Amino acid sequence: MVVSGTPEKILEHLLNDLHLDGVQDKETDTLLDDFLLTYIVFMTTDDLCQALLRHYCAKKYDGKADSPEALCTKRKVLLLASQWTALYKDWLHDDEHSKLFLKTLYRYVLDDVYEYPILEKELKEFQKVLRIHRRHTVDEYSPHRKNRALFHQFSLKENWLQHRGNVNEIEEIFCRVYITDHSYVSIRTKISSCVQDILKIVAERIQHPEEDLALVTVTFSGEKHELLPTEMALSKSLESSSRMYTYRKSDTLNPFPESEETQQRSVRILGMNTWDIALELTSFDWSLFNSIHEQELIYFTFSRQGKAENTLNLSLLLQRCNEVQLWVATEILLCSQLGKRVQLVKKFIKIAAHCKAQRNLNSFFAIIMGLNTASVSRLSQTWEKIPGKLKKLFSELESLTDPSLNHKAYRDAFKKMKPPKIPFMPLLLKDVTFIHEGNKTFLDNLVNFEKLHMIADTVRSLRYCRNNQFANDLPQKEHHEAKFYTNHLLVIDNQQTLFELSHRIEPRV
Repeated sequence: MVVSGTPEKILEHLLNDLHLDGVQDKETDTLLDDFLLTYIVFMTTDDLCQALLRHYCAKKYDGKADSPEALCTKRKVLLLASQWTALYKDWLHDDEHSKLFLKTLYRYVLDDVYEYPILEKELKEFQKVLRIHRRHTVDEYSPHRKNRALFHQFSLKENWLQHRGNVNEIEEIFCRVYITDHSYVSIRTKISSCVQDILKIVAERIQHPEEDLALVTVTFSGEKHELLPTEMALSKSLESSSRMYTYRKSDTLNPFPESEETQQRSVRILGMNTWDIALELTSFDWSLFNSIHEQELIYFTFSRQGKAENTLNLSLLLQRCNEVQLWVATEILLCSQLGKRVQLVKKFIKIAAHCKAQRNLNSFFAIIMGLNTASVSRLSQTWEKIPGKLKKLFSELESLTDPSLNHKAYRDAFKKMKPPKIPFMPLLLKDVTFIHEGNKTFLDNLVNFEKLHMIADTVRSLRYCRNNQFANDLPQKEHHEAKFYTNHLLVIDNQQTLFELSHRIEPRV
């Protein structure tokens, strides 16, 4: 167990402990994983790349010839680099230091493999990691053929090292289209969507004639620009760093009045199957959760570089959790009829129960918190009409969100669930943050590696949760209405507006 040390000594110790033949012992495997997950806390990627190249090129002389230890070190550096690229996958695509390092290391191996044929095994493994498919033989590494082979590898087969660049047209993106200053439709759509596509979704979601709507971008300085139906809505909005609003065509200077949010409308969710809605919520959450890289939790906690793209998927899942909570409150508070409002509350209790059964604790927590918001929990006329059986079920579900004893009820229940499962991400982040803030990263100018091991151990829980896929549990066929409803949430994100709605539908006597 490494307790502390300088970055260089920790790396040196790790390389010494690596086994070239067979699997690593548990301690070495854990140390390797801890190091690769947390090295960004105490050294830059460029520092790591340079250190690995120094170790690879170091020659330990035994008389006049290179010692066997030097060759062993080369093989260990290749093993560590392969593990690193396998763990980080496409995260390395955008890092110039790592791309240059991998190219340089590959050239070094090509230089050495003709002299040391034993490196061919490591080279083949390295090629698999780099996704370089062309096969080589030892003869191809002769000095006369190296340059030609290298040109072929990196000019024609270097697909994985290409910068991801502009997102492709089928990639999905999440955006908000504001209806009023305090309410919006959260939309999941293709980045190639045009204005007409966006308006169609918004019109169906707010139950307003599409032909009466226009899409307008509003900059933070107040400048407005109406978009044409065939324009690329998202790129236009993203370029101008503005909000997108939907206005009436008859009044493209002003958004919908806040009061119109309470207009009479059909409550479509009442006609949908609760299990189908829960399945679509789980499908949505899983697509986000499964995209989170373990490294995002480290960046989120330490904010080493402060780049939003380093925590993009994690931020989207946290945003989704918050939006589902607000969506629950919004749907209930926009329903002015008591009978339908009671049906809505019953519906959401059942959906929460189904999310728990589907092992989606992220949406489960969000729905329970939505039902427990002050603007919903104060609706005494609504709650007193909820049947005793459902009240008991809600109480049981609510107990899992009890924060006492460090969320013991949730932790015990979640531990018993088999993977795949989706944790309540804010609590997992809280655990990592608690370790970070309760322990110093450096002690006497040495890296406190014991702290980083605790953080890495917590982050590794993501792997267990994602051990299997939800293939057998998620819907084999799409429930189109439920999918549309859960992919495009209508949300009021202002607590004051929610309270005003609450007091409007059930004034305090």
